[in-house]
Amino acid sequence: MINCYKEAEDLFPYTQALRRDFHKHPEIGFKEIRTSGIVAKELTQLGLEVQTGVGKTGVVGLLAGKKKGPVILIRADMDALPIQEETNAEYMSINEGVMHACGHDGHTAVLLTVAKLLKSHEEDLAGTIKFVFQPAEEGLGGAEGMIQDGVLDNPKPDITLALHVWNDQPVGWFGISQGPSMAGAEIFKIKIKGKGGHGAAPHLANDPILAASHIITALQSISARNIPPLKSAVVSVCTINGGNAFNVIPQDVQLAGTIRTFDPEVREKVLERFEVIVYGMAETMGCSAEIELDRLTPAVINDGEIAMRVKKIAETIFPDGDIDSSNYTTMGSEDMAFMMEEVPGCYFFIGSANIEKDLDASHHHPLFDIDEQSLINAVALMSAAVMELQKPT
Repeated sequence: MINCYKEAEDLFPYTQALRRDFHKHPEIGFKEIRTSGIVAKELTQLGLEVQTGVGKTGVVGLLAGKKKGPVILIRADMDALPIQEETNAEYMSINEGVMHACGHDGHTAVLLTVAKLLKSHEEDLAGTIKFVFQPAEEGLGGAEGMIQDGVLDNPKPDITLALHVWNDQPVGWFGISQGPSMAGAEIFKIKIKGKGGHGAAPHLANDPILAASHIITALQSISARNIPPLKSAVVSVCTINGGNAFNVIPQDVQLAGTIRTFDPEVREKVLERFEVIVYGMAETMGCSAEIELDRLTPAVINDGEIAMRVKKIAETIFPDGDIDSSNYTTMGSEDMAFMMEEVPGCYFFIGSANIEKDLDASHHHPLFDIDEQSLINAVALMSAAVMELQKPT
């Protein structure tokens, strides 16, 4: 039996060097030119069949085993964020205003290492491994672009896998849910139109700021009073813009935010109540409202059987690990959901924080960094999961 953890440890210098190089040279969505070039070069040197330009800057590598078996798609995201890094790490970003503040540098390095590890066992592989390096996960539609360019065809995957290093939990923790894993997300924009006027004569105006205040408060009643207590929904207004003078009631106010849900029925209920509240409250306050609603991504839903098999592998490899048994979920979103809507799979989390080393800043924070031990854990579990899922059930 292959010792995936030992091999991941042996390959760690390769993983670490790649991760630190990607971290030092981050690129935002659809601009991952340098990153995708390195990915393509590494896959080509391994002898894989490589396709570039998939979904603009995406890369796909195919590794065909010597035995018949399923097609397993493994995906890593490559893009960074428009954030100025503040870590002062030796490998900190040299690109002004751009930073790998979510861990995608680690994901890319992990998947390249998995490709190297599995290639060395090519004779034992049953089926085909499809290594997918996706651009633009951070809300720009990278997964959809790759799907449009045929990433789920030729060959069509039977199983999908993806992972995320997770700074909400320490190294040695693993989150593998047999069902909902990450929330679906909507982005909304609201424009409230009123009648401007002098701040000293509010009776002559229809104040859109007051209307906005009531709308923001009322929207919180959706989760509190319209959704069953054992279900999950989040409605967050995250920006409010209106007015530019202390004594002038403005003509209009703009709000923007996000809606997060897991269950399709809950989603429909939230959207229904959302519109009723926004339009109704605006009218009550003598204003009108316009709503722009965009679906960012559906929910990530793990296949129960596939997730159970991945979890059992994790328990075998990490007998002393903290394998979360609570069906861990997060209200964060992930566009891997689009691929998993088409092909059943498992999206799992690898604890990456280390408080003692001050490596516990949250994702999307200027101080974000990970304990790189998590990369060994990620390579080991992903490699072992692939080899397990190649076996017939």
